[in-house]
Amino acid sequence: MTAKATTSATFEQDVLLAEGPVLVDFWAEWCGPCRMVAPVLDEIQAANPDKITVLKLNVDENPDLALKYQITSIPAMKVFKNGQVETTIIGAKPKYAIEQDLAAYLA
Repeated sequence: MTAKATTSATFEQDVLLAEGPVLVDFWAEWCGPCRMVAPVLDEIQAANPDKITVLKLNVDENPDLALKYQITSIPAMKVFKNGQVETTIIGAKPKYAIEQDLAAYLA
């Protein structure tokens, strides 16, 4: 299962109005660390489909949201719940480290 994309046009429905936690991966095509973390997030999504939703947001194609959520370094992952940012994860990390950061949502 691959993380689906969200955009400025669909962000409110996909993320802010979603039921349950949503991890948004802020990334770009040219970002090597982003490409490294993508399969890890896909694995986390596949292993926890009822606990968390993983979405990708291309910062080059959606600069308004990158600015709004103060994305100054990528990869940056933010967990939204009830329309609010609850957790921020910066940088490419190994799977176990990301799972530790998401432990409250994956329990």
